[in-house]
Amino acid sequence: MPNALPDLTDVLAAHPYPGRGVLRCRTADGASLAGYFLTGRSPASRARALRSTPDGALTVVPTDVRAHDDLRHYQAVRRAAGLVVYGNGEQVAAVADRLAAGLSPAEALDGLDYEPDPPIFTPRLTVVADPREDGPTWCGAARHSAAARSGTDRLQLRLPALLPGEGVLLTTYQGALAAPATGAPYLEAATPYADAAHLLDALWSALPPGLRVAAAVFAPAAFPEVLLRHATD
Repeated sequence: MPNALPDLTDVLAAHPYPGRGVLRCRTADGASLAGYFLTGRSPASRARALRSTPDGALTVVPTDVRAHDDLRHYQAVRRAAGLVVYGNGEQVAAVADRLAAGLSPAEALDGLDYEPDPPIFTPRLTVVADPREDGPTWCGAARHSAAARSGTDRLQLRLPALLPGEGVLLTTYQGALAAPATGAPYLEAATPYADAAHLLDALWSALPPGLRVAAAVFAPAAFPEVLLRHATD
């Protein structure tokens, strides 16, 4: 019998500063869901919101008058070629464009690089979800090595359809707030919540209160319908 998975809230509690995160899971009611969240250390990172845009995407936008910043403002969720792409940066649009051009999910996730933000070198995390009930999910991470090499380490994880109460989480960071390190390649967690609303409640409550920015939960099959939570709500 497989080992019991730790609850999603416990997994996130072990990350004092998770940065941004992507989640693919099923809740106890069997709903196939996705999640995305943002936390921020700086005023600029916290001055953001998730907004639905006329082009059918969910976009990270500034809430103040500052100019567009490619590393902070981007399409976070977008449909393409019958699939749903979500992630933590401008690569979401690039992957969606590649899918629309006929590339496979594995091909669309290849060739991405980590963010040019030394010394942290934030990984770029991208999920391609097949919205069919038994459809697979592809998770990609473009990461900077902890070793001396500067080339991008590109990881891909293909998930079969998850069972109720199972989830896979990727976060940009782990470790202390003052010195965040690149997050683990992926984390498995239990998501035994009754439905999408309870999942959003659990996800939000597990994020560090002073660092919360926004979170979204949605069913890929129903996107652009989405449940949102903001620190300013």
